[in-house]
Amino acid sequence: MEHFSNRIEAGRRLAAAFADGELEGPVVVLGLPRGGVPVAAEVAHELGAPLDVLVVRKLGVPGQPEVAMGAIGERGARVLNDDIIDHGRVSSAQLASIELRERAELELRVARFRGGAGPIDLEGRTAIIVDDGIATGATARVACAVAHAQGAARIIVATPVAAPESLAELAALPEVDDVVCLSAPRGFMAVGMHYVDFRQTTDDEVTSLLEASRSTG
Repeated sequence: MEHFSNRIEAGRRLAAAFADGELEGPVVVLGLPRGGVPVAAEVAHELGAPLDVLVVRKLGVPGQPEVAMGAIGERGARVLNDDIIDHGRVSSAQLASIELRERAELELRVARFRGGAGPIDLEGRTAIIVDDGIATGATARVACAVAHAQGAARIIVATPVAAPESLAELAALPEVDDVVCLSAPRGFMAVGMHYVDFRQTTDDEVTSLLEASRSTG
């Protein structure tokens, strides 16, 4: 089983996978908070591309919050799964209430990570969405949908390690143009099992990485 020392080492190895590739158009690297950001920072450094976070919130079905009936992102981005909404008999009022609550939480997280800085515009750009690992793929799927809604011209999902079935599901999404993964072991159980040091990334670490990228951009 392949192991990474920590997220920084994993990010450097992931960045090397892009070293010889040709990426179309301007690129922005998007880390999924919190653990994906240190990995994304290494990819952004290698590519000489700006780093940002992609803050998303799942819209869970009432009484079954783990089931996503949609998702929201910054700048009013919203994607809905009408089949799940219909199956769950979710009313417009219920949907609006849940979205209002999740939108408030999203804005709090954005303010925490970015301070007063605005998001990087994805319109017409190649968006590389990075996480430290992909287990179920739920967060990555939501992130891809939101990036697409925000106008990204191409979307690439990149991660050091992932469950093979989740990787295949992501690759099959119509909005995803490519998937880059260093290890997709059979019998995958948990992302943390593939890291020697998998301590939680803090909000301060995310903020510092974003500030450093902006100062050198």
